[in-house]
Amino acid sequence: MKFMRILILAFAVSPFFATALSAGEILTPEDAFRRAAQGEITIVDVRSPTEWRQTGIPEHAIAVTIHHPDGETGFVAAMDEALNGDRTRPIALICAAGARSSRAQRWLETHGFTNVADIAEGMLGRGGDAPGWIARDLPTNPCPVC
Repeated sequence: MKFMRILILAFAVSPFFATALSAGEILTPEDAFRRAAQGEITIVDVRSPTEWRQTGIPEHAIAVTIHHPDGETGFVAAMDEALNGDRTRPIALICAAGARSSRAQRWLETHGFTNVADIAEGMLGRGGDAPGWIARDLPTNPCPVC
């Protein structure tokens, strides 16, 4: 019985439970960067290879384009491959200004991904109080797959 209590406590304080994302969650670029740097989430840049070449991708991110030749089905399959089939892994999607990452979030949740957030400001922002990753001077890396 004591072993079971210890096991339950270990699961209750594990990083998995601390990093779970709620459905439709929106993250700021700063929060996404901090959480990715701490290994709590994986950032996925869903823009096109041309965009990745132009600006780089966020530090701690992987690149999986939403512009797959097989559409939604191909994108979901590419995400499965990138995440080793782990549809529970906490991820945060980013695009240029939030439209494609929001669409990708809906697609993934429809296909059983359970911890998907959106970095709605995107890389380039939407102006005003949503300037985006680059204007917030967050780090980027050259695209490794372009």
